[in-house]
Amino acid sequence: MRTFDFAPLYRSTVGFDRLFSMLDQAARIEPSTQQWPPYDIEKLGDDAYRITMAVAGFSQDEIELTQHDTTLLVTGQKKDKDGERDYLHRGIAARAFRQTFSLADHVKVTGASLQNGLLSVDLKREVPEALKPRRIAIGGSQASIGQDNAPAQIEGHAEDRSKAA
Repeated sequence: MRTFDFAPLYRSTVGFDRLFSMLDQAARIEPSTQQWPPYDIEKLGDDAYRITMAVAGFSQDEIELTQHDTTLLVTGQKKDKDGERDYLHRGIAARAFRQTFSLADHVKVTGASLQNGLLSVDLKREVPEALKPRRIAIGGSQASIGQDNAPAQIEGHAEDRSKAA
């Protein structure tokens, strides 16, 4: 088993404590322990993702999705119908499950669907305008309110162009 020393990263980064804790926790989990139900995580675009879970045998009303801040919880609980059937062999798993996904800041669930035994959860990162990068003026008495993402204008530069034409 490999261990990683995150000490150099702690010295040069600020605010990534949660990420390093998750990496430490993931390193401690044995690779032989399988998560159930199996799932895929896809990147569909720059800010779009999809989680697909194999939940054969579960219906929509037996699966619950809950997002709280940066945590997505997917739970499944079969309704008790086993008393009606007499199984000779039971190979389709019908056990309850609880799967937690840690989401990055500003990632929200935009939709979910259940088709052919696959639960698809669509996610999108939506950074609020107030948190997007903004240009900050240096010095001067100019008080900048809001964001200034426009290209910098050099004084007299527009006048020089009009004189040259």
